[in-house]
Formats: sequence, structure tokens, C-alpha cells
Amino acid sequence: QVQLVESGGGSVQAGGSLSLSCAGSGFTFSTYAMAWFRQVPGQVREGVAAVDSDGSTTYADSVKGRFTISRDNAKDSLYLQMNSLKPADTAMYYCAAYPGPVINRLATWEYNYWGQGTQVTVSS
Repeated sequence: QVQLVESGGGSVQAGGSLSLSCAGSGFTFSTYAMAWFRQVPGQVREGVAAVDSDGSTTYADSVKGRFTISRDNAKDSLYLQMNSLKPADTAMYYCAAYPGPVINRLATWEYNYWGQGTQVTVSS
């Protein structure tokens, strides 16, 4: 079965960096659209960054220029490099996957597989 396991979360001070990873298994990783989402308790889950199977990327305006999404199909892995972190970036971060191209790359309804999440906390 499809499994997504996130890692790399933690606590960091504002201005710092963190790198998240998502290991996929049970599916042909290279053919899936992948994305990172985040959610604060009591708020809706929001799209952060997405990468299609062809490598094209999409970013939320709030993270453009600070976050970089990438994928390594040989390792069945998705990454999110987060720089210049702000307290507003504090959230649970989730990896998501869909077996094919998606239209709205940062929309939760486009993805049908989700990881359990990894917590990112940015202090001021």
C-alpha cells in the first residue's frame, strides 16, 4: 500500500533553516504528483509547494523565495528546504501524493495519499 513518511521537523529560531524529507513506498514514485501542505490547529490545511512528475514546481506566495521543493525519484523521496523561517511558518507539515497530473497543485482535494506529518516550530 502507499505510504508516505515525513521527517526533519523540529524547532528553530526565526531566520533559521530546516529541511524536511518524505519517503514514499508502495507506489511508482516517479509518476506521482507530490506536494507539501501545512496545518495549524483550528485552521484549514494549506498548500505550501508542489512538484509534478515532470519536475515543474508551484509555490504558495507566502513561501516563494524562501522554500524549495525537490524530488529524487531514484530514492523515492520528496524534500522541502525551508530558509529564512518565520514564526508564521509554525505548523504541522504533511507530504501528499496523487497518481497523475493535478490541476490545482496546492489544493488538498487533488491529493489522495497523505503522510502523518512532522512538526515545525519557529520561535521569535
